[in-house]
Amino acid sequence: MLGSVFLEIGVILGLAAIGGFIAQFLRQPLIVAFIAIGILVGPSGFGMVSHSSEIELFARLGIALLLFVVGLKLDLHIIRTVGPVALASGLGQVLFTSVVGYLIALLMGMSPVIALYVAVALTFSSTIIIVKLLSDKREVDSLHGRIAVGFLIVQDIVVVLVMIGLTAFGQAEEGINIGREALVILLKGALMLIGVALLMRYVLPRLLQRMAHSSELLMLFAIAWAVLGASIGDLLGFSKEVGAFLAGISIASTAYREQVAARLVSLRDFLLLFFFIELGASLDILNLGGQLGTAMIFSLFVLVGNPLIVMAIMGYMGYRKRTGFLAGLTVAQISEFSLILAALGLSLGHLGQDTVGLITLVGLITISVSTYMILYSHPLYALLAPWLSIFERKVAYREQSTTAGDEEKVDILLIGLGRFGASVATNLRQRGCRLLAVDFDPQAVQYHTRDGYAVRYGDAEDPEFIASLPLSRATWVVSTVRDRAINRMILHGLKEQGYKGKVAISAAGSYDARFFEQAGVDMVLVPYTDAAREAAAQLFPQKKADNPQA
Repeated sequence: MLGSVFLEIGVILGLAAIGGFIAQFLRQPLIVAFIAIGILVGPSGFGMVSHSSEIELFARLGIALLLFVVGLKLDLHIIRTVGPVALASGLGQVLFTSVVGYLIALLMGMSPVIALYVAVALTFSSTIIIVKLLSDKREVDSLHGRIAVGFLIVQDIVVVLVMIGLTAFGQAEEGINIGREALVILLKGALMLIGVALLMRYVLPRLLQRMAHSSELLMLFAIAWAVLGASIGDLLGFSKEVGAFLAGISIASTAYREQVAARLVSLRDFLLLFFFIELGASLDILNLGGQLGTAMIFSLFVLVGNPLIVMAIMGYMGYRKRTGFLAGLTVAQISEFSLILAALGLSLGHLGQDTVGLITLVGLITISVSTYMILYSHPLYALLAPWLSIFERKVAYREQSTTAGDEEKVDILLIGLGRFGASVATNLRQRGCRLLAVDFDPQAVQYHTRDGYAVRYGDAEDPEFIASLPLSRATWVVSTVRDRAINRMILHGLKEQGYKGKVAISAAGSYDARFFEQAGVDMVLVPYTDAAREAAAQLFPQKKADNPQA
């Protein structure tokens, strides 16, 4: 105990900075470092800091902003696109993990009630941690990222119903009706959705238009709306995550969502630091040595079994094995809700301290290991891909081409439809170019398809997707993605397929430009440099060389 909350927070921030620097130097995930710092300074470590309402408040604000920003990026038509697979994979994974986890717990000699708690605790994944990792990897907008966020939200809703049911079960002697409680929650949820829809239609667009005259006021409103949404969700019996997520969705269709999302990122990351510190400090790792063997068995089940069932469901629904694998990895850990559930069981007298310790240890193991699995998901997929074909239909029809044009005649294959890529595509089409564009953002694919583009959904880092493109009919392959690693994967995929045409690669700067020039690409595009050169030429044309006074 440091005696002063201000000093306590200062110590936390200082140690987090040091721990983050060490983790960065060792190329380790920052999340694991922050959780480790929380354990180190918490009651299980040196006891330098204790749980305080101020730290918890910062953590809850960070969670609200995180889910709010995610909701900002999901238009309603995107929800309609990934809704069925999110619902099916979310509920399917919950059912599979609960049933199999329950049987494993029974085989290990646990009583039916304890086995039920353990099985349910293994079921739910951490929305906060997963969304943070996907955001850091810039994969929230990818197809697998959106599906993952979808079924994580489904899980959050299910866990609320489960906790209501367990509470009612524990207090059955007081005459609580489980069916009535569930019905009340469903009615509250319907009213909440209706309220959000009415606000989206009649209030928020006009209100945001007025507030947009002041960027400071717009940001203040966004933060207030996120926290208010989280509070209403919690008040109605749902989680803060669900409320904040719906608050974000409510303004996702406005013209201001990009501005709001961009300016909230730094504040979100700062506040989330307290969540991970608090999570580490709350883990009671003392006297857990005797639980290690059992915890390892359950952890292995979560780390392997949960991703497998998601891959199986998504494969059956027509998604490619790579999409299923990347989405499946996001459920390879248990959630902070699992620890809350264990505490609930302890308070109701259903669990003992040893079972709570077991669930805590499983949480620590799975959160740490799955963080590495998600951060290194692409190399991991490349290693395991040959054995994952059983999770893919012969025709992955969900990810087939959504083109609006004729692919038989292609002049240029354009990879990336961001701001730069979309501008290049527009100019090429105006010149009569027969173009096939590729992007991994389903929203961009749908948007440009409506404009008459020939567009495919796909991830350029996937060698199998590169192989599916009509390379033999393309004169040029142009990447407008300014990520060195992705462009190297594209070049590798083209080489493997024996592509004989020309290649143009976009670079983030002069260093990357020299790298790709040395790699032998036919053209290197440096968007900012090229645009600056063109602007300078128009602003101040070179004077004629025959003018000696120039």
